[in-house]
Amino acid sequence: MKLPNKSARHALFGSVPSGPKKKPVAKEKMQDLQNQHGAYLFPIQSVGVSNVKYPVHVRSSLEPADQQALAVFQLTSSLPSSVKGTNMSRFMEELEEARVKGELAADFDSLTALGQRLIERLDQQDVQIRMEFPWMFHRTGPAAELGGINHAEAAMDISFSEMSMTRKASMTCAVTTLCPCSKEISEYSAHNQRGYITMDVEFNERFSSTLDWKAELLEAAETNASAFIHPVLKRTDEKMVTEKAYENPRFVEDIVRLVAADLYELDYIDSFCVKCRNEESIHLHDAYAEVTIDKTAN
Repeated sequence: MKLPNKSARHALFGSVPSGPKKKPVAKEKMQDLQNQHGAYLFPIQSVGVSNVKYPVHVRSSLEPADQQALAVFQLTSSLPSSVKGTNMSRFMEELEEARVKGELAADFDSLTALGQRLIERLDQQDVQIRMEFPWMFHRTGPAAELGGINHAEAAMDISFSEMSMTRKASMTCAVTTLCPCSKEISEYSAHNQRGYITMDVEFNERFSSTLDWKAELLEAAETNASAFIHPVLKRTDEKMVTEKAYENPRFVEDIVRLVAADLYELDYIDSFCVKCRNEESIHLHDAYAEVTIDKTAN
């Protein structure tokens, strides 16, 4: 079979020659619709770019200490009613410049520097940055001590203006939970489930960039569950893990209260929300609980 050449193939599927072009090609002669000023009904609290995937450096107090992750960014600022639109490309330009300079990392110092540059570049009064990324940590079995890599889903939020700044973080990690009711009523055995604990926290001025909040939140979640999740388990490990779960039964209500107690004791956290969702092994539905605490409230 003899194929037509590439140009003919493109024409076959609808491509047409370029026509005459009358609009300007020089930037200074192009009309800037986004930057038009007028009365555009309402101010916008948040406008920018989202679902932006970029590589970031992740530092960890747990092994592996230095990681690379593919993060998902949302970069926004407010917009007054007198301006038609924001300049989307400037968000991306600043993000790329930070990457090229090696300044893009999963820490609040990096996000603060990026936010300050965005405020200047956008000529706005505020900026909001959200970064979501997978965080890896090494976990060994309790008996055979064979290890592997687990992961948790982490996120960081920073919102600041010339007058104030808030720093928030979130983590979702997996645990094992064993039903106390099942253990109580059954002659033998008890059903268990995989639970997902989510912790949303807001930091105060006592928070330091030297603190690894990821490891702190992971410990608060895992140590209050029935048992840890492990990437590698031999028979000797499995015996210990299942017995530990049986010795530490937990309802979802128990989980959120116990995790909340650990977070409450961290003096660099002002407020938090703890959620637990258990994928039930004997039901089609999930079990769910949530608690929110503001330590600054009277």
